[in-house]
Amino acid sequence: MASDPSDRSSPAGSGPGCPDAAGSGPGCPAPPPPELFGWEFASDPYPAYAWLREHAPVRWTELPSGVEAWLVTRYEDARQALADQRLSKNPQHHGERGAHGKGKVGIPGERKANLMTHLLNIDPPDHTRLRRLVSRAFTPRRVAEFEPRVRELTDQLIDGFQGRGEADLIHEFAFPLPIYAICDLLGVPPEDQDDFRDWAGMMLRHGSAPRGGVGRAVKKMRGYLGELIHRKRLSLEREPADDLISGLIRASDHGEHLTENEAAAMAFILLFAGFETTVNLIGNGTYALLRHPGQRATFERAVRADDTAWLDTAVEELLRYDGPVEVATWRFATEPLTLGGQRVAAGEPVLVVLAAADRDPAKFAAPEVLDLTRAENQHLGYGHGIHYCLGAPLARLEARTALTALLRRLPDLRLGTDPDELRWRGGLIMRGLRTLPVEFSPNADDAPSTA
Repeated sequence: MASDPSDRSSPAGSGPGCPDAAGSGPGCPAPPPPELFGWEFASDPYPAYAWLREHAPVRWTELPSGVEAWLVTRYEDARQALADQRLSKNPQHHGERGAHGKGKVGIPGERKANLMTHLLNIDPPDHTRLRRLVSRAFTPRRVAEFEPRVRELTDQLIDGFQGRGEADLIHEFAFPLPIYAICDLLGVPPEDQDDFRDWAGMMLRHGSAPRGGVGRAVKKMRGYLGELIHRKRLSLEREPADDLISGLIRASDHGEHLTENEAAAMAFILLFAGFETTVNLIGNGTYALLRHPGQRATFERAVRADDTAWLDTAVEELLRYDGPVEVATWRFATEPLTLGGQRVAAGEPVLVVLAAADRDPAKFAAPEVLDLTRAENQHLGYGHGIHYCLGAPLARLEARTALTALLRRLPDLRLGTDPDELRWRGGLIMRGLRTLPVEFSPNADDAPSTA
């Protein structure tokens, strides 16, 4: 049950005795809190997060949905919260009964589609069991084996627009690449992958989708996954396959106790979590490079030298600087605990703001500066603890491959609109551009595809 809001402590720095009108000095009231979750905030949330880190690092906040939750913005508090097993991922621990069923927390439509039993909603021991099964698809060896296919997809997509001299890199590149990659990994037949692209596109639109559109897309995806699992189970004996869904079926049939609902939910969450994070990583990363010419030039030198190790370091900095996941997925206190000096009651939601933690000056030198050579970079862009993002190695590979191909094949790539004209998708968890118009010299004949 949530505690009385009147018991919340006031922001740090409040109190009498301010020595001047500027509001500086010990005992002064903090400057007024910033407005959260509006369009201006969506375009650049970092000043608001800086205010929260300084004045209210663990703050009780009403979200656009009407749900109230603790926002955690300092690095050390965030790291603690991500690893604290008293903070459950199971929405049943939420003190506001029925909030999940109403779509206020979690993924819209997942409960109605019977897709609850996935890694973002469960705790050990079920989480341990399911993660062990799925992790076999994301070993370093399996990811390395997938690299040629990612390169092939990347070049095919660039082939599609290179001759025009302009493109929207979100819809024509950053979005389809991870969709087709994760479909290949799951074992979705090529003739069905465009359906997945349509459903994923509806989910990506979030608040701008038609009313109920996300829920319908989730329901259609659930129906398809159930049919696909059934077909694969029937065909596995005569046609052995090495895709992820086939692996989940084999595990289930050999005593790992994986139900069809669990298999469908796992396939669903791998698609949902595996595509939008990579869309945003590629889009945000490309945008950051286009806005920082000096860093871009350094990146291009590493591309020409085929310096994979340096490029991997650069991708880590892009993850820290403007990562794809703004806020970690929901957690709920199973018992009273203290976080950043605040008392969190049982049942209260906790949201860890990764974007704020990764620009904490107490952890990172010059955190507002994009520095692709940053070596000490223990960012939280893909989480921490037992819920660390399982698909992070694949997302990193896709981002490095995509950015490398763009700057190699489109050397004069540039923004096709004023930065002030760009719009960011509204939403609580993810941070990404709606569109990214770019221009370049059409030189398809000079840079043939390797596909």
